Order: sequence, then structure tokens, then C-alpha cells
Amino acid sequence: MKDYKILFGTPAKRPAGRLIYHAFQALCPAALLVAMIGPARYLWPAILLAFVVAAATCAFSIVLSRITVDELAERLEMIHSARSAHHQIEELFAMTDMLQAAEGHDDASAVLMTTTQRLLPEFSGALYIFNNSRDRLDLARSWNPSPGFTPSEALLPAHCWALKRGKPHINDSHSQTLCCMHHIGTAATVEVPMMARGAVYGLLVLGLDGADAFDRLLDVRRLGRALADSMSLAISNISLREKLRTQSLRDPLTGLYNRRYMEDALERYVSLAERTGSPTSVIMIDLDDFKKLNDAHGHAKGDAVLRDVAAQLVSGLRPSDVVSRYGGEELMVILPGCGLDDAEQKAEALRARLESLADAHGFPISASFGVACVPETSSSPLDVVPMADGALYVAKQAGKNCVRAASRRPDQGDAQLRLAVA
Repeated sequence: MKDYKILFGTPAKRPAGRLIYHAFQALCPAALLVAMIGPARYLWPAILLAFVVAAATCAFSIVLSRITVDELAERLEMIHSARSAHHQIEELFAMTDMLQAAEGHDDASAVLMTTTQRLLPEFSGALYIFNNSRDRLDLARSWNPSPGFTPSEALLPAHCWALKRGKPHINDSHSQTLCCMHHIGTAATVEVPMMARGAVYGLLVLGLDGADAFDRLLDVRRLGRALADSMSLAISNISLREKLRTQSLRDPLTGLYNRRYMEDALERYVSLAERTGSPTSVIMIDLDDFKKLNDAHGHAKGDAVLRDVAAQLVSGLRPSDVVSRYGGEELMVILPGCGLDDAEQKAEALRARLESLADAHGFPISASFGVACVPETSSSPLDVVPMADGALYVAKQAGKNCVRAASRRPDQGDAQLRLAVA
């Protein structure tokens, strides 16, 4: 059929086809006219010629009709492809707009899942995100599960050809392709790495069952790459926001909360305690002879001690407690819902934990503790920190490596504060 289209084509488009078609149409009446008015000896040859020309004209018309139908089908397919591409572009733009409002990985993965289900409803999918240490990818979300598509909960970057090559990779055991070590199930999958700003943030996996799965995955690679690119930029922005938020709230050396966050948290906890009638305690901690430690062993060793001290404090407290670096070698702990007596016991337990670090570092490590409480020793967040700091000064005068608490107020309704001093 394509050969006929090259030679003839449609009468409206190709002059050669139009000329031949009109010649056939003119030749048939001419042959009949010769048969009617010409000599008798030309009667049967003219009739035979007219019959042959009529048959050729009919066959030529059939060929042209088929060519016209094929071209119409091609145009309809082009129109369908254009509409499909326009729909995909609209969905991708809508996805990008929604991702700009995503607050975290859960929001972003929900947007990706919804868009993929609209664009590729017959495909299964999974989204993997790098963990904080970037040694493993964890399954963030999966959709449209099928018997042949069972994504694992985690995968290693070294086992994934898509991540090692930085390009989309198709796993299809039925087509004898090179499959990743983590590929499981009978479904064919295409894995698309999500890269932004030169870094890999995750992996998008699309799966499909069926004999023609490989060819269909080849067709959707470009769309999968567009989905992965939009998602990678969103994850990059989320990671950047989390990093900036962490830097604004955390101490870079110890990983504890900084003083700014501590002040906001203390005011919030004390205000909540006033409404509920529950106490809030504060523990001030100062490492003993820390300057001598730095002079004798160097600042690198001092930093290591600070990190270990922070880890011991965090592991020895509740998740609701706030541990912050107040400044230098001074640390502070906020204990919501904890009275003065319980806070003293907790401080003593923390003191013992810090003293046990001496075996790991090979030299003595100790700290002095000062405890204050709202409303037992103080009446507001502005008073409780100076009271705990004063108690810490008393612990230093008492020989260090001990716990001291601020004196209780004789009347908790009285605004005057007292501090027991040596």
C-alpha cells in the first residue's frame, strides 16, 4: 500500500496520481464514443478497451480509497498523540505546582502517586528515598500493587544499575535483560533515578505485567523521566529546607538544640504548665575543668567529649525532654511535667552516666548540676534559668561533680524568690 501511495497518492495532493486518474476517466468515454460512431471494424476493440479502462479506473479508485483511509487513520493517530501529549504536559505542570506546596516527603510522594495514577493508570509504581546516611533507599510509597510487582522495603544503591549509571534501566527477565540484584517478582520494571543539582535523591520504579511489557516500558521512559525530574527538584527543595531548619535550631557540633530554640521551648512549656497546673523543671549542666581538658588533650578531643556527653544526655531522657547547648561547655535540660524532687533524681542519674565516660576516654570526666522548677522554686521562665544557674554555682563551690537544687519558695504565690547559697 505504501508503494501505491508513493506512486499515486491522493488525487488532491499528487499531480501524477491526479493526471493518471483523470486520463482513465477520459479514456473510457472516448472508447465508447469510438464504438458507437466509428467504423464497424473498431467496434469490439473499442468495447474491449472501454471495459479494460473501466476496470482499471475502478481498481485505481479502490486503491485511492484505501490510501485515503490509511492517511485519515494516520491523521487521527497524530491528533490522538497530540492530545495525549497536551494532557501529559498539563498534568506535569499541575504536579509541579502542587509539589511547590509540599511540606515533606509524604506530601510530595502523594502528589507523585496521584499524577502517575492519572497518566499511567495500568502501571504499578514505587518511590524510594535515600535515608539520612545515604547508604540505603527506603520505600516511601507504592501504588497499584499487582501479583508480579512486589517492591521491597529497602534497596542498596550498589545493587541498582539505574543508580550506578545515572540513567533509566529496564528489568525484564522474560526479555533476557540485565536485571538489578534487588529486582523481585515477575513484572517488568523501569527504574528512573531522581537527580537534581548533581545529586541523586531517590528512585522512581514503574512496573507492568504482560508479554508486551518491555515495549510499553520503552514507550513510557520519557514520561517517567519527566515525572522523576519534577519529583527530584521537589525532594531537593524539601531537603534544603530541612537542612536550613536544622541549622537554625540545632548546634552543629553536638546536634542538640541551640539556645534560641531552648528559650522558645521553655516559654512554651511553662505557659502550658500554668494552664494545666503541672510543674516544669530546668537542669543546668557544666562540665568540670573543661578548659584543662582542652589544654591537655586538644580541642578535637574536647569536641569528642562534648558529643559523647550530648549523646548520653539524650539517651538518658524522655523524647519529650529538651536538651540544648546553652553555650560553650554549658548544657541545659527542660523537663516538662517533672517536679523538683524527680528532677534532682534525674540529674543524679545523668551525673553518673557522664562520670562513666571516663573509662572510654582514659581521663576523668564529670559535670556539676543545678536544678530549679516552676512553680516550686520560680514563678516564670525568666526566673527559673537564673535560679538553676545559681544552683549550679553552689554545686561548683561544693566540690564539683554533684547536684544542687534551688531552695523552694515558702509560698508559691509569693513573687519573691530565694536561692540557697553556701
